[in-house]
Amino acid sequence: MPAQKKKLLKRLILAGAAILLVCALATLFALEPFVMLLPAYALPKREEGELRLHFLDVGQGDCTLIEFPDGEVLAVDGGDGSFSSVNKIARYLKALSPARLSLLVTHADVDHFGAFPFLLREFEVATCYLPLLPVENAAYSELLSAVEEAKCNTDVLTRYDRMEKQEGYLVCLSPRSEEEDDENDTSAVLYLDFGGVRILLCGDVSSSREKALLREYDLMPNIFNSGDCAVDLDKIEVLKAPHHGSDNSSSLEFLSLLRPQSFIVTCGKDNGYRFPKGGALENFRAASPEGKIYRTDEQGDIIVSVKDASYSVLAREEL
Repeated sequence: MPAQKKKLLKRLILAGAAILLVCALATLFALEPFVMLLPAYALPKREEGELRLHFLDVGQGDCTLIEFPDGEVLAVDGGDGSFSSVNKIARYLKALSPARLSLLVTHADVDHFGAFPFLLREFEVATCYLPLLPVENAAYSELLSAVEEAKCNTDVLTRYDRMEKQEGYLVCLSPRSEEEDDENDTSAVLYLDFGGVRILLCGDVSSSREKALLREYDLMPNIFNSGDCAVDLDKIEVLKAPHHGSDNSSSLEFLSLLRPQSFIVTCGKDNGYRFPKGGALENFRAASPEGKIYRTDEQGDIIVSVKDASYSVLAREEL
């Protein structure tokens, strides 16, 4: 082989080795900066007047993107912060291209806000809704630092806080005060009414919190109303099941009040907790025999579309 070709080959090998080294270092130390270079997910365009809820498959964690008809997106929780979940959420948001983006942390478990520091750095965030009961750990400190650096508005969610939109509204039912002492039971419970379709997002609340809410509602059915925003729990169309379908939530008493038509269970495939538990699934069926159960561990991302006073549920791959 001529000397000139040998030199060229050597340079090519060295250049290739350098690229491989950079990729290896990126993999080991800093994958996140490359996320925004990845393409957006392929999603159908939202129709005029349509509201969509995207229950993302982020493993053993939670992330629900509420896409309002005006283009605003509210991210309710943000996965566990793993590269795969950050990648999923960021690319999904790129696809939605929100006119305005807000983040909401239902409670201070890292599997519910892990991607938010990254989103605060890479997206323009209008408001970050923080939990009533914070925790002292490195992950939550990182979130607070990211919120401060982003200089976005902040709010602490408590009962009766609401977000009003054309044709609908979102009301926070729980927690009600700083006297709460169980971390999961400080989860924000959110009631969404859009065009008469009622959706309940329950965070990680336990059966004890469910029963406390039930007792209050039995005593006074309008107790959760916020201004002109009525909260009617007697018949819920869509329920995001509490605590990933654990056996310490989804009590039969609570579900029998709600009688959901559709259950959404967010959990990781082959997760170590074995969620959803058999007892929770039995309670789903007992409370609502005709109800349908959708699971992110089996069907991936799940989209609920609400329009013209009706709704439909599909896995993203079916669109």
